[in-house]
Amino acid sequence: MPRAAPVLKLALLVPALTTCAAPDADSVDAPAQAEAPAIDRDVTQADMDRWKTELSNWGRWGPDDEKGTLNLINSEKRRQAAALVRDGVAISLARDAQTEEAVDNGRPYEHEMLAVRDAASSDRITIAPHGYAHTHLDALGHHFLDGRMYNGFERDRYVTMEEGAARGSIHNVKDGIFTRGVLIDLPLMKGVPYLEPGTSVYVEDLEAWEEFAGITIGPGDALFIRTGRWVRRAQVGAWSPSDAAAGLHPSVIPWLKARDVAVMGSETAIDAVPIPEVITNPDDYLPVHNFVLVALGMVLFDNCQLDAVAAAAEERGRWEFLLTAAPLPIVRGTGSPINPVAIF
Repeated sequence: MPRAAPVLKLALLVPALTTCAAPDADSVDAPAQAEAPAIDRDVTQADMDRWKTELSNWGRWGPDDEKGTLNLINSEKRRQAAALVRDGVAISLARDAQTEEAVDNGRPYEHEMLAVRDAASSDRITIAPHGYAHTHLDALGHHFLDGRMYNGFERDRYVTMEEGAARGSIHNVKDGIFTRGVLIDLPLMKGVPYLEPGTSVYVEDLEAWEEFAGITIGPGDALFIRTGRWVRRAQVGAWSPSDAAAGLHPSVIPWLKARDVAVMGSETAIDAVPIPEVITNPDDYLPVHNFVLVALGMVLFDNCQLDAVAAAAEERGRWEFLLTAAPLPIVRGTGSPINPVAIF
């Protein structure tokens, strides 16, 4: 992948964005929004490899940048997001800490009481945040394509067992995320309690949601994709999302780049699983998840709990809100437990 991405010249125009942020002094480089691609579900490995060059954000905010698409959340975007608060109602988008081992939770939280005295108690919490169980934020140093992370930094040089992530660590997100959140509630739109595992979400689904909700997704937004995973789990039982999960089809990747989405979250790791058989590079085993982390430089919220915010949004008929989140400031960490909060 190159350090500078060429200008996209693609087929379909994106609808005019009426709520997106204008560039300001906080944005090092905020080029005009690219035209959207023609929709094609037949994604091949050759397409994926070409997009790693054509859609790359490497170098867009300078050769040493480690924040990626969070650069799209500038002062104006934050002011616009703050103006979305009307009711003052705050709702968590995180699961409670899961301490029971299950087929979808191979490494539970470990909670140990250390002391209970007259005036105080203390405890210790141990967590391996990555996987399909815990709500967490993936840092840019969490995934690699062809031995490199976002902005071309070499995995073997900058992420080691001895030192952790010297580049692309979660510490780069210490100042937090404060932007417009947009919930895409697919079960609501489709009139079902949940999407079956393996269901793919395409560009036409995302654009149908925009029409349904009266929202246009634009630069600096945080998208949350609800598929109804936890509703299905409560009704049917746990299953392994690494074998089957509803989520985004790889054909949405150019659309995400064209819209300049800043961050995404979902109830799994964003991808529909199983992935198309024609995608054969082992680095692309979660093609959307890995592509946006590495080529676009987009941190990801995994395993969110979106049922409560979905109910609040439906009650109001409003699927946009102020989104706030801040990871633990773990120096050289590849991710962090996270509690995103929607404020209506």
